[in-house]
Amino acid sequence: MIAYNTLIVLLGTALLGLVSGVIGSYTVLRRRALMGDALAHAALPGICMAYLALGERHLAWFLVGALISGTLGVLVVSLLRHATRIKEDAAIGIVLSVFFGGGIVLLRLIQNQPGGNRAGLDSYIYGKAASMVLSDVWIIAAVSVVVVAATLLLGKEFKIISFDREFAAAQGWPTLSLDIMMMALLVAVTVMGLPAVGVVMMAALLIVPGASARFWTERLETMLLLAAAFGALTGAVGTFFSAEFARLPAGPVIVLVGAAIFVVSMTCAPRRGVLSRIVSRLRMQRVTSRQNLLRTLYELSEPQPESRPPCDVSVLAQRRAWSPRGVRRLLCWAHRENLIEQPDANRVRLTASGLEHAADVVRTHRLWEMFLIDEARIATDHVDRDADSIEHVLGPRLVRRLEQRLVECGRLPKGLRIPPPSPHALPETDAKGPPTRT
Repeated sequence: MIAYNTLIVLLGTALLGLVSGVIGSYTVLRRRALMGDALAHAALPGICMAYLALGERHLAWFLVGALISGTLGVLVVSLLRHATRIKEDAAIGIVLSVFFGGGIVLLRLIQNQPGGNRAGLDSYIYGKAASMVLSDVWIIAAVSVVVVAATLLLGKEFKIISFDREFAAAQGWPTLSLDIMMMALLVAVTVMGLPAVGVVMMAALLIVPGASARFWTERLETMLLLAAAFGALTGAVGTFFSAEFARLPAGPVIVLVGAAIFVVSMTCAPRRGVLSRIVSRLRMQRVTSRQNLLRTLYELSEPQPESRPPCDVSVLAQRRAWSPRGVRRLLCWAHRENLIEQPDANRVRLTASGLEHAADVVRTHRLWEMFLIDEARIATDHVDRDADSIEHVLGPRLVRRLEQRLVECGRLPKGLRIPPPSPHALPETDAKGPPTRT
């Protein structure tokens, strides 16, 4: 049974993670991920100044001070970016370090005062989610509703400035106003999360859910939903673990849970994940090797591939610089697919089915060679390598368009289904030496 206080904190951090994931996704897409970090660090001087002005701890005024200081940090970043030659990343780094350094100095001054240690301002650095009460949850809920409603109402506008701000400006959209609105929502969420997870952890809560969601989808709407779900899960699970098991501070545990979700997303996402990319790369290497086997066998049997005697396996390996083990593996595959026949262990030739498949591969390769020579002005002695790098990744639909283009240019007879002659001299392979070109 979860205790009442733990349930309150869990609900608050889950809401905070949800809204941070939504607004943080836009900062990730706009390559402004560090803006949330700069905002969180820039808010610390405002909190300290609010305490110095009041002389006592008051959460509402602390948040107002953080809001003012954070907004000032955003304005300084914008000023440096537009009024000087400083790039945005450098401007963010300057604001982050200077404001945070000023905040630490003010924090030390407060702690040196009588009663300053009881102010509890150091909790704004690392957060103190365990002190959250029901009224704090209502504040987080209210801000979350406003932020989510704003992103829904301005979804189309936020989308276009996130992906193509120049196009939006050319169409007469108020890009500056939209940018300010987005930054205002980011400031509100950042300031709201400071008491729970602190200056250091708030940046992670803004960045990690959106970055994790980006691995799973190419659509903005789906990314926002996933980021909200990941953010809520990060806050809830991190709070639960910190309260029920190790009794650790909630902020760092929340960040570690978010990091775990990020690692899983980065590794296991179906299209953009590391494992998926490795599998795709291995599959492409396998397809490329198999097509190269068929093309090489066809080229070694030209100009009369139907009546040429079997090719020596050593010559095949020498032409492609394949290892004996690699050649055996490819030949085993081709034999299973009934693409080759082997009169003996050292000789191989294409079957009727293999000849048909090989002719398609060779034809596609030579069409690309002709196109690259005519349109890209690739030298004939380099075009084989360049065509080989693209022919395996472009589909048959594009090949048909390429064929039509070559027919229209008069480079290819209409209706020709056999491979055209090679536009360059093919290498002659000596079984006892390296390939030489004629």
